[in-house]
Amino acid sequence: MNPKPVFHLISVMLMVLGLAIAFCAWIAWFCGDPVHTQVGLLESAGIVVVAGALLFAGTRGPVDLSRRDGFGIVALGWIMAASFGALPYLLTGVIVNPVAAVFETMSGFTTTGASVLSDLEAIPCGVMFWRAMTHFFGGMGVLVLCVAILPFLGVGGMQIYRAEMPGPSKDRLTPRIATTAKLLWGVYVLLCVAEAGLLRLGGMNWFDAFCHAFATMATGGFSTRSASVAAYNSVYIETVIIVFMFLAGTNFALNYRALTGQPLCYFRDPEFRFYLGVWLTATAVIVWNIHGSVYSSFGEAVRAAFFQSTSIMTTTGFCTENFDVWPGASKVVLILLMFVGGCAGSTGGGMKNIRIFVVVKKVLREVRLFMQPQAVLKVKIGRVPVSPEVISHISAFFIVFVLVFAMGTLIMTFFTPDLQTALSSVIATLGNIGPGLGGVGAVQNYAAIPAPGQVLLTVFMLLGRLELYTVLIVLLPSFWRK
Repeated sequence: MNPKPVFHLISVMLMVLGLAIAFCAWIAWFCGDPVHTQVGLLESAGIVVVAGALLFAGTRGPVDLSRRDGFGIVALGWIMAASFGALPYLLTGVIVNPVAAVFETMSGFTTTGASVLSDLEAIPCGVMFWRAMTHFFGGMGVLVLCVAILPFLGVGGMQIYRAEMPGPSKDRLTPRIATTAKLLWGVYVLLCVAEAGLLRLGGMNWFDAFCHAFATMATGGFSTRSASVAAYNSVYIETVIIVFMFLAGTNFALNYRALTGQPLCYFRDPEFRFYLGVWLTATAVIVWNIHGSVYSSFGEAVRAAFFQSTSIMTTTGFCTENFDVWPGASKVVLILLMFVGGCAGSTGGGMKNIRIFVVVKKVLREVRLFMQPQAVLKVKIGRVPVSPEVISHISAFFIVFVLVFAMGTLIMTFFTPDLQTALSSVIATLGNIGPGLGGVGAVQNYAAIPAPGQVLLTVFMLLGRLELYTVLIVLLPSFWRK
């Protein structure tokens, strides 16, 4: 890895984040937050901007990035973003424990939505807006934003785009990666604004509307209310959020094409059809399971099932119901949805639907070959054959993901009161979902987990957001050799 160009781009990212914190200081002033909150946010902004400017000045020079440098920028950049991004919590006194502050910030940037905070209504507006903005930046990727808005750096954008964007394939809407990044960010911002407007029509104030829109389109789940979306008790608001959560879990290249006059592109895409099928099937199973046992009204069961299945599958993590009291079958379905996640190229976490689809096709192929050893069978997605190399990569990812999950669950049993909490806390952070079951369930948070456990879960959030390999590569000794 070549440190100079790597930290040069990271310095730009820090300055962008510093300016965002300064904007939150203005929000604090505008909303009438206490003076110490305004000062704390201004101090945080100053520290981050100055640190970024000094790093920028000290790393000036030609920028020529290799694939290895791209991985280094993304992994180290996210770690530094979470570290410096914790300052607003610490300097305003909202969170006093540095480990918990970094946990909350990493949860925001990785769009996990796991929180150590309670009584959200008492948190100053400026800090709450910074919390929402960590989702906004993390959803599409703050480094991809830098590539989009700062082409004068001459950065090898494809190296960053490949390392930061989720999914096994990276759709390029145009030959130039900076233009692709701009278009994707444009779609992302447009959908955020559209959702905020619709939520405002449903009775939310503008502050809550934008905070929830940021959390929805980033599939993050940070709410401004302690009871999450349940606090509004509105079918209209829940319906709007379901629609936009579903869009956020869809490949943004499809969203772009739909907005440019090709709405049928969704149904031509095999991954989207699989995503739609899993979502509807899971919802139907949950409705069947909870109707009569938890909800006497069929309408209430449908409302609860659609919202929670969408929230969990897209890895958003908003809650309207305490699904900890649902029957075992429904909880198993929700855990399985945590593994599946959203589509490749979406802001959702999890393994991604395309990988699950390929693994299912691979298993079916092996079963058929067992019965017909002489048959020549190819794994196809739609009508396109999947190369053995891609199948091998996806299979390896699947195995590594499950191994990390299993090892993490074992370790977390030392920091949690029961196996259910340990298991769900790992998949909820590794899959970037947020709420789990048991001690980290829908009506709980992560504050009770001791500091070593929070550190481990913070690492899992980063592993999940950067899809394992980007982080694991940086941990290899060979990565640091010239």
